[in-house]
Amino acid sequence: MHRRDFIKLAASAVAAGAVWKPREMQAATKLEPLPSGIKVSLQISTDASDEDLQFAQQLGVGYVNIPTGGDKATLENFIQLKQRVAAAGLKVWNIGNSNVHNMPEVTLNLPGRDQKIEEYKNYLRNLAKAGIFYTTYAHMGNGIWSSARETTRGGAPARAFDLEKNPKGYWIGKVFEGPLTHGRKYSQEELWENYTYFIKQVVPVAEDLGMRIGIHPDDPPVPELGGVPRCIFGNFDGYARALKIANSPNIGVCLCAGTWMEGGKQMGKDVFEAARAFAKMDKLWKIHFRNVSGPIPRFVETFVDNGYTDMYKLMKTLHDVEFRGAVIADHVPGMVGGNRTGWAYSIGYIKAPLVAVGAEKR
Repeated sequence: MHRRDFIKLAASAVAAGAVWKPREMQAATKLEPLPSGIKVSLQISTDASDEDLQFAQQLGVGYVNIPTGGDKATLENFIQLKQRVAAAGLKVWNIGNSNVHNMPEVTLNLPGRDQKIEEYKNYLRNLAKAGIFYTTYAHMGNGIWSSARETTRGGAPARAFDLEKNPKGYWIGKVFEGPLTHGRKYSQEELWENYTYFIKQVVPVAEDLGMRIGIHPDDPPVPELGGVPRCIFGNFDGYARALKIANSPNIGVCLCAGTWMEGGKQMGKDVFEAARAFAKMDKLWKIHFRNVSGPIPRFVETFVDNGYTDMYKLMKTLHDVEFRGAVIADHVPGMVGGNRTGWAYSIGYIKAPLVAVGAEKR
């Protein structure tokens, strides 16, 4: 049943005096199938100019992903962004919200947890009102960890991580430093309890809205950072358990290929095996198509064709499993010529194997 038919059904029930409980009509709120084919998407800013949209057009992408946060994460802005993108002949895959993307209050059960969960649920409702039905979520308690920036091929500046070089966690202006970012060590049991508390409240909202939520791996997936275990979204078994707890067709995976590669063998499956497994579960909805120099304890985010993983093989894997989600460039190293040069290079590399794999299959 399409969403519009479901809405008509609900309205009819209300008009007839029925007591309508959305959770009792789950069969009518099944996720609409994604259109066939791999979608190539470009990240643009919430303040994207007409030239930025023209750049997306020139690259030949069909979709954009837009991060927001602060006072830009409003329904009005979501609607305006979608309208501007549509006017340029493009589509929005998702609009993010850094205010509720990584929430220490939720992950670590800190004061304000219930308020942040309500904020997250309202964000989902606003996305749905704007006609957007996918979002990426991350469940890290103390940010994305990095050491000082290094260089990769040709002297290009890039994010790096080295356990021996005093890495720190960063998220929306906050800095998390070890040895204990929140004053004590947290147990794995606590992390699982906190995740369960959160996801059990979010699932009914996602299902009622028809919203897909793809969960991003912990970056980097070091077993523990700053006293906080990364046991849930830091390996394949953790993901499998977390998805089982959610027990919902609406909770799935944003497979950040680069983050998965950072973890190496400790992930339990390599990135190709993980893609196949998540796709078989019908949980694979978005791919961050990037490469790194090697697995932890040290890595540099390098050019997509310059890391230790065969990205053509990854694209072939996505084609084999009939992936229908979005593939985006992510964490692109700096290049001579300005910011757009690196994005153009990465998108070009994504499109080339996509075309080649399609030609092979024909």
